[in-house]
Amino acid sequence: MTTPRHFLRLSDLSADTFRALIRRAIELKDIQHRGEIYEPLKNRVLAMIFEKSSTRTRVSFESGMTQFGGHAIFLSPRDCQLGRGEPVEDTARVLAGMVDAVMLRTFHHEYQVRFAAYSKVPVINGLSDQHHPCQLLADMQTYFENRDDIAGRSVAWIGDGNNMCHSYMEAARILGFQLRIACPEGYGPDGDLLAEAGDHVVVCNHPKEAADGAHLITTDVWASMGQEEEASQRRQAFKDYQVDESLMALADKDALFMHCLPAHRGEEVSHGVIDGPQSIVWDEAENRLHAQKALLEWLFRAQP
Repeated sequence: MTTPRHFLRLSDLSADTFRALIRRAIELKDIQHRGEIYEPLKNRVLAMIFEKSSTRTRVSFESGMTQFGGHAIFLSPRDCQLGRGEPVEDTARVLAGMVDAVMLRTFHHEYQVRFAAYSKVPVINGLSDQHHPCQLLADMQTYFENRDDIAGRSVAWIGDGNNMCHSYMEAARILGFQLRIACPEGYGPDGDLLAEAGDHVVVCNHPKEAADGAHLITTDVWASMGQEEEASQRRQAFKDYQVDESLMALADKDALFMHCLPAHRGEEVSHGVIDGPQSIVWDEAENRLHAQKALLEWLFRAQP
């Protein structure tokens, strides 16, 4: 039996494969915008398991499979035996006998690792507490479309050292850009992942230091799903970490702004920035569809 490819974190990709997926995503976007029918996954089925709710992840994967001629099945914990205590390993074995790939959006990354270990079909990380690699495929596609290759450029991450920050750290190492991270004390990224990134990542003492001369500034919400009880505490800790016009003014004159969405205007980003001329968040959101179609095509290509 052929060992399936999985996509649980960006480090599952080489630099060449990462760039090839970006190029392919751009091609697939052109095909879709021209209204051409391209159905390489006809009769293929993707199971989508959501512990955490989503707009962009669900719609992009479901639309992508439909456009490719396949089908996607949505499963929440209420819709499958996982919600009644079935072991992850058992669900993985069962689903792998019925579908052609599985996408997981979960709280714990370890859950996805266990699932992939027992699955004979590709497993895709749609988000976990440690990584959000599909979003980075879309982010990098968006930067390449607007500014060309990101190698040698500088990127500022402002805010929480969360799963998005971790995936930006991995992207910096793979694609060869410098990431400057500014987080409040106690909210920095995972130390082991920071060590893996090496000198591609610098932790800064202040958002202004991170933003200085940056070619891209990006951020995320201050309190992610599952952290609602910390929201008040986090608003206080992050109050000096908003990406506003004054911070963008410190960046390169052609700098871009990204946000994975949903955004809380007036918290991590000002109205003027997210709705301003340097913001490419709507292209970034659309590109979840095209980047994931490129990913699905690549994953299925390795299957019998």
